[in-house]
Amino acid sequence: MLHRQLAAITALCLAAPQARAQAQAQAPVVNGVTDGEVLFGMSSAFSGGAKELGREMKIGVDVAFAAVNEAGGVHGRKLRLVAMDDGYEPARCITAMRELVENKKVFAIVGNVGTPTAVVAVPYALEKQILFFGAFTGAQLLRNDPPDRFVFNYRASYAEETAAMVKYLVEVKRIHPRQIAVFAQEDAYGDAGFEGVAKMMRHYRRDSSQILRVGYKRNTIEVDEAVRRIRREGNAVRAIVMVGTYRACAKFIEKVRDARLNPIFHNVSFVGSNDLAEELKQLGPRYVQGVIVTQVVPLPTSQATAILRYQDLLRRFAPGEKPGFVSLEGYIAANLLIEGLRRAGRNLNTDTLIDALEGIKGWDMGIGVPLTFGPSEHQASHKVWGTILDGAGNFHTLDLE
Repeated sequence: MLHRQLAAITALCLAAPQARAQAQAQAPVVNGVTDGEVLFGMSSAFSGGAKELGREMKIGVDVAFAAVNEAGGVHGRKLRLVAMDDGYEPARCITAMRELVENKKVFAIVGNVGTPTAVVAVPYALEKQILFFGAFTGAQLLRNDPPDRFVFNYRASYAEETAAMVKYLVEVKRIHPRQIAVFAQEDAYGDAGFEGVAKMMRHYRRDSSQILRVGYKRNTIEVDEAVRRIRREGNAVRAIVMVGTYRACAKFIEKVRDARLNPIFHNVSFVGSNDLAEELKQLGPRYVQGVIVTQVVPLPTSQATAILRYQDLLRRFAPGEKPGFVSLEGYIAANLLIEGLRRAGRNLNTDTLIDALEGIKGWDMGIGVPLTFGPSEHQASHKVWGTILDGAGNFHTLDLE
C-alpha cells in the first residue's frame, strides 16, 4: 500500500514540471512583455531642426515611467522605453519603426513626434496591429471616424487648435478673415494645419483658395520667400496663423518684424513653445512680445495637482530640465497609457490593453479636464488652452473666448 502511495506521489512530482512546461508552451507569446518588463518603442526626432521636440517628448515619457517603476511597476512589470532617431524624416521613420517592431520586438509605440513621420508610421502600425499611442501630432490621419482600433491620441487636433485661433482672431480681436494669412511647413503637417484654418474660414464665408499661404521646406529655416510675399501684402495682413517648428517660426517672425510689419503671430502647439520662446528671447523683447501659442496642455509652471507632481518628478528624474509644454504632454500621455495598463491586469496583450483603454471614462488626472476614451472615441482630450508671450519670454494664460 505504502509502495503504491509513494509511486503515485513520485508520478505527480514528475508530471508537475511537465504540465507547467506544456502550459507555458501553449501560452501565446506577446512581444515586449515578460514576467518583469513591458518594452515600448518611440521613433522621434533627436537630430535636425525638430530635435528638441523629440528630446522633450522622451523626457516626459521617461519621467512617468521612472515614477511608476520606482513604485514597483504595473502589476509587477517595469516599463522601459527604447527610442530611435528618425530626424523628422519619413524614410528614416519607417526604418526605425521596422527596427523597433520586427527586431527589438516592442509591445507598443508611444510618443512618436510629427505628422510627416506619422504618414508612414500609422499605416505600418495598423498593418502590424501594434498599438500606436499618444503621438505628438494633431493631424487628422490619426483621427479617423470611426477610429482605427490601434491608434489612440491624448491631445486636441490641429483642426481644434486652428478653429480656436481663427475664432479668437475674428470674434475677439475683430480681424476680418481676409486679413488672416497662414505660414505653414510644406508637407503633411503644414497641410493639416492649413486644412483646419480653411475649415473654420468657411464658417466665416471665406473660400480656402482666397487664403494667403506661405511656407518653408521641412528641416530648414528657408523663409525668405515667405517673408517677401507677406511684405508685398503690407498691413493688409493683420494676423498670421503659423504651422511650423520653432527655428523656422522664430526666423520668420524675426524677418517680418525687421520689415516693420506687426501682425499677430499665432502658433499651433507643435511649434515647441519653450524652444520658440528661447529663440525669440535672444533677439530682444520686440520680437517675443505678444506671440501667441495654442496649447493642448496647461501651463507647465501652474499649480494644478498633476502639474506639481510633474514638476517634482522632473527635479528627481531629469535634474536640470525646466518644465515645458512638450515634456508635459509626454508625461500626461504616458500616464494615460499607464492607467490603461493598470486596468488591463496581469494578462497583458494588445487586445486587453485596447479594451481597457476604451473603458477609461472621465478619468481625472488633475489637469483641469477629464480624460475619456471609448470604442468610438480614441482622443482623450479636446481642450485647447491659449498662451501669450511677454517681452521677457514668459508664457501667460490667454483667454481665447
